[in-house]
Amino acid sequence: MSKYKLKDVFYPKSIEILRSGKYTKALFLKDLTAGIIVGVVALPLAIAFGIASGVSPQQGLLTAIVAGFVISFLGGSNVQIGGPTGAFIVIVAGILADKGIVGLMIATCIAGIFLIVMGLLKFGDVIKFMPYPIIVGFTSGIAVMIFSTQIKDFFGLTSMDGSRLSVPSEFIDKWICYGKHITTLNPWATAVALLTVAIGLFWQKITKVIPGSLIAIIVCSVVSVVLKHYNIHIDTIGNVYPELSGGTALPKPAMPAIDLRSFRELLTPAFTIAMLGAIESLLSAMVADGVTGKKHNSNTELIGQGIANVISPIFGGIPATGAITRTMTNINNGGKTPVAGMMHSVFLLLIYLFLMPLASNIPFACLAGVLVLISYNMFQLKVVKGLMKNPKSDVIVFFVTFFLTVLFDLTIAIEVGILIACILFIKRVMETSHINVIETEMARTEDPESDAVIEKLNRDIEVYEIDGPFFFGIANKFDAINSEIKNRKPKVRIIRMRKVPFIDSTGLQNLRTLCTKSRKEKIQVILSGVTPEVHSVLERSGFAEWLGREFIFDHISKALPKAQNIIDLNNP
Repeated sequence: MSKYKLKDVFYPKSIEILRSGKYTKALFLKDLTAGIIVGVVALPLAIAFGIASGVSPQQGLLTAIVAGFVISFLGGSNVQIGGPTGAFIVIVAGILADKGIVGLMIATCIAGIFLIVMGLLKFGDVIKFMPYPIIVGFTSGIAVMIFSTQIKDFFGLTSMDGSRLSVPSEFIDKWICYGKHITTLNPWATAVALLTVAIGLFWQKITKVIPGSLIAIIVCSVVSVVLKHYNIHIDTIGNVYPELSGGTALPKPAMPAIDLRSFRELLTPAFTIAMLGAIESLLSAMVADGVTGKKHNSNTELIGQGIANVISPIFGGIPATGAITRTMTNINNGGKTPVAGMMHSVFLLLIYLFLMPLASNIPFACLAGVLVLISYNMFQLKVVKGLMKNPKSDVIVFFVTFFLTVLFDLTIAIEVGILIACILFIKRVMETSHINVIETEMARTEDPESDAVIEKLNRDIEVYEIDGPFFFGIANKFDAINSEIKNRKPKVRIIRMRKVPFIDSTGLQNLRTLCTKSRKEKIQVILSGVTPEVHSVLERSGFAEWLGREFIFDHISKALPKAQNIIDLNNP
C-alpha cells in the first residue's frame, strides 16, 4: 500500500503554475483580460442568485468575491471559476426559511468541512461516477424549482394590500399562491421581464463576449428610472434594499458559533450543500478539461471548494461552487491559469466598493427574467429528450430523481435516485449473467485436446459455466440449477470461472454450499479458469484451503488431468 502524502491530494494549481517559473507577463495579460470579462458576466448572476436565495445582493456578490478568489487560488483546476450558482437557490432558501441567516452560515461552514474531508479521503474520483440520469434529473428539477421561484417577480405579483408577496416554500403551495394573486399582475413588471428574456435570447446572436444578461440589466435599469419619472411603480433592488443607495463597505469578518446542537440540526442540509457542491464543481472541472486538454486534480478541487465554503460565511457569503457558464466564459476569452479567476474576484471587489449604488435601479422583474433564462438553460431539453431514448432503467431513474427534487427535497432525490440506480444496475447484471450446466453436450474450451477429453469423460464429469460476476444478485440462479441436478451423480464437477471478474461473500457461500453438498454425494469439485482477482478472494476467505488448493486451476487444460486422475482412481 502506497504511503499517504498530502501533496498527492492537495496541491493547488496556482502554486504549481507559479512555482514552475513559466508564468509570463503575456500569460498575465491574457488572464487579466479573461478575468475582467468573467467579472462582467458574474456581476448580474451573483446579484440575481443572492436575491433569489433570499439574501441581499451584497451577500451574493461577496460570495463571488471571497469564495471565487479562494476557489481559484486553492483549487485543483487551471480555469475553474467559482461563486454562487443556481443549483443552491432552492437549498439556501429552504435553510433560510427554517433556520435563519445564522443557520445558513453554520450549514455552509459545516458543508465546507465535509468537502475538505472528502478531498483528504480521496473521494474526488468516486463522486465523478455519479450516474448520469441522476445528474440530469436533479439538475432539471432544480431548473424547474428556480423557474417557480421567479413567477412572483416576473409578473410583479403582490399581496392584496399592495405589499410584497410572501410565497410558500413548497412547490405546489407556491403555485396555488400564484393562482390566488394572479389578479395583482403588474403589466409594466411583466413587460420588463419579457424584455429581459428577449434581450438574453437575441443578444447572443450579436456577440458572446458581452453577456446578454448584463445588457438586459443596463437597459432595464434605465427603463425603471424612466418609469419612476412617470410615477409608474415596479419593484427595484433600491426599494427593498435602500441601504445600497449610500454605498457599501466590506463587512467585518465574523465566525458563526457552531455548537453541538446546531451541528446536529444542520448536518443534513450541510451534507446536501457539500454533495451538490462537490458534484457541480467536479462536473464543471471535467467539462473544462475536455475543452482545454488539461487535467484537474479532483481531490485538491474538493479541498479548495471546502476552504472557500468555510471562509465565505465569515464575510457574510453563501454556499459557492464551480460554475460551468463562468468557467466556459473564462476559457473562451483566453483564461489560462487560476490567476484569471482571482482577477475576476478583484474586479467584482472594485464594483462592490465603488459602483453598488447603481444596482439600486435594477428591477426585480429584470432579475427574474435573467433567472428564467438560466433555468431554461439548466433544464437542457435536448439532453432530456436524448435520455428518453436510453434504456428504461435510465428513464426511471431520471423521472424519480426529477420529481423528488421538485416535490420533496434534493437530498431525498439523490439518495433515492442512487438506490434505484443501484437496484436497476444489479437487475441488468443479473439479466446478463448466466450459469449453465453442460450435461449431454460437449463444453467448448477453444482447445481441441481439452474438448476431446471432456467428450471422453462426459459420463463421469459435470461442467458448470458461470458467465458474469458471481455475486448475491445471481444467487437464486445458482440455487435453482443446484436443485435441478439432483438425479445427476457424476464423479467430478468442474466449475469454469474464466468469465467471472469478481466474487462476493454471497457467491462464496453458494460455492461452499455446492461443494458441501457434492462432498456428501462423494463428488469432487474442481475450479478452473480462476482469475488472479477471484483467486485472491478465495485465499483471503479461507475457501482455497477449505476446498484444497490442488483443486483450483487457472485454465481448463490444467483442471482436466486432475479430473482424469480422480475418475481413474474411482474406476480401478
